[in-house]
Amino acid sequence: MNFPFYIARRYTVSFSKSTAINIITGIATIGIVVSAMALFVVLSVFSGLRTFSLSFANDTDPDLKVFPTEGKSFLISKEQEQQLATSKNIALYSKTIEERVLFSFSEKQEVAFLKGVDSNFRKVNPFEKKIYAGEWLKPGTSQVVVGYGIAHSLSMGLFDFNNALEVFVPKPGKGPIENPEEAFNESYLTPMGIYAINDELDKKYVFADLSLVQELLHYQPNQVSGLEVKLKPGASENEVVTEIKTLFKNNVTVKTRAQLNDSLHKMLNTENIAIYLIFTLVIIIALFNLVGALIMMILDKKANLKTLFNLGAEIRHLRTIFLMQGSLLTFFGGLIGLVLGIAFVIAQQQFALIMITPSMAYPIEFKMLNVVIVMGTIVLLGFLASWMASSRVSKNLLD
Repeated sequence: MNFPFYIARRYTVSFSKSTAINIITGIATIGIVVSAMALFVVLSVFSGLRTFSLSFANDTDPDLKVFPTEGKSFLISKEQEQQLATSKNIALYSKTIEERVLFSFSEKQEVAFLKGVDSNFRKVNPFEKKIYAGEWLKPGTSQVVVGYGIAHSLSMGLFDFNNALEVFVPKPGKGPIENPEEAFNESYLTPMGIYAINDELDKKYVFADLSLVQELLHYQPNQVSGLEVKLKPGASENEVVTEIKTLFKNNVTVKTRAQLNDSLHKMLNTENIAIYLIFTLVIIIALFNLVGALIMMILDKKANLKTLFNLGAEIRHLRTIFLMQGSLLTFFGGLIGLVLGIAFVIAQQQFALIMITPSMAYPIEFKMLNVVIVMGTIVLLGFLASWMASSRVSKNLLD
């Protein structure tokens, strides 16, 4: 064991004769413990919020979504359907059509997206799990599933045989409209279910059978506005994207689930970085106490350092003593704070100490990455702070 580390260890575990130095060192250590614990807890909270926020996207978005590169729709041939069905990477796919239309119910009107889906949709996309009331629509019928926000805006319930849900779809064509009554295709729909996810999605979609929407839009039987794809376990997203683009001769755009929610991912990443930087600043402020404690220790041990210097110790060895002492204080303080933070995270997960609502605990998630980030930040900043303090040891100080 080299003597700088031996002396640094002794200085770390023993008390100084000066009460002031002991108090300053204690405050510095407590500051490191608290800041490390706070950083880990906050990062764990944001990990939980990230998982919670993305869970909505995971419940409503497919693994891959295919759009036309130009226009609002594209044609899919029998050969292309066969190749999609036999792909080694694709488990299932669903043909869909989305169009913004006008809905009317009991003299109230609402603009939303009419989404036509085939029988595979419920297997590709877990939207059906979000049914709030009623049941999913049956293929080949005029049944629809509406969002809770739309149902609320229209004051609409299920199985209301006295009032019909009407949909008005603009007819395709060009030129001025001479007769407004002839400008729309109209159909009467039967609400069979209401889904509830969040405010945005609850006001966005009305699900109907694909053939019904194709008829309203005057689409061909093989004309769709999108494909939603479910991948097989272990399938490569990039490989499937390339496969689909090649199949449709690069006339389509393919987006992954993350790309479909690009703005949400950017927002969450930005917030996470901002919170990390804020709490890193708290750690830096706490480490100023460590710098002060080490400088006070250097002045207190000046006579001992002079003795070591006269015995042949070099200045760099004397600096290493306090560099190691500060690093040890930082490491063990950060470790204690991390243990306390992990204990709090586990307690929140197991016992729901903090609640958002009476039935919902505040989301929090334990991740090893957060452990590495906290310890890496504490050790690096502690080393820099210790190096700044230890640099005060010089030959002029000992003269």
